[in-house]
Amino acid sequence: MITCIIIEDELPAQKILKSFLNKTLNIELLASFQTAKEAHNFLLTSTVDFVFLDINLPDIMGIDFMKTLINPPYVIITTAYPDYALDSFDLETIVDYLVKPFSFDRFLKSIRKIEQRMKQIETEPNDSIFLNIDKTLHKVLLRDILYIESDRNYLTFVTREKKYVFIDSLKNWPTKLPDHFIQVHKSYIINVNHINKISGNEIGINKISIPIGRTFKSNFMMKFNTEI
Repeated sequence: MITCIIIEDELPAQKILKSFLNKTLNIELLASFQTAKEAHNFLLTSTVDFVFLDINLPDIMGIDFMKTLINPPYVIITTAYPDYALDSFDLETIVDYLVKPFSFDRFLKSIRKIEQRMKQIETEPNDSIFLNIDKTLHKVLLRDILYIESDRNYLTFVTREKKYVFIDSLKNWPTKLPDHFIQVHKSYIINVNHINKISGNEIGINKISIPIGRTFKSNFMMKFNTEI
């Protein structure tokens, strides 16, 4: 199931999008918002595959809002001003734009573009990820990641050579990573290929001791078919 939200200050336009989505299979609407601030609070703690985004929002321009996000989802722009269309494609996460009023057929074309983009992600080699830090994409090889640490609203991806720090929630990552990454604590996800030792409620990785949380221990030990 592909998930989305709507950020649109005009309620009639929201109503049309919701009506079209109700007729569309495999797309789940998680929430709708009239301001960027409301949407931003939602995106701090939740992930979504794409956004229907109005350009003219009451608190900030839609494009400017997307530029503030660390890991922005894909976007379908909705606008009454076709002149904005070309400018919008400066952002690589923007998949399509819909000029109001738009038909259901035109809406479906945008949905198909989203589906195609999601399929591309599924078929790409899963050996690296890109971390968006200060509006710069950093390619990180999955095999180089030792562990991921959460500290309030910040995540730190730790490799042998470098640390990558950015704003995000740890709960957004378990489903984005392959099976050899496992959450062992409310604040830690580890790469099991880098474990040096397991002792009691601690895991040793590269001379660093990482705690095993009580609620995560059983699942972690099942990974190794053992008990400690």
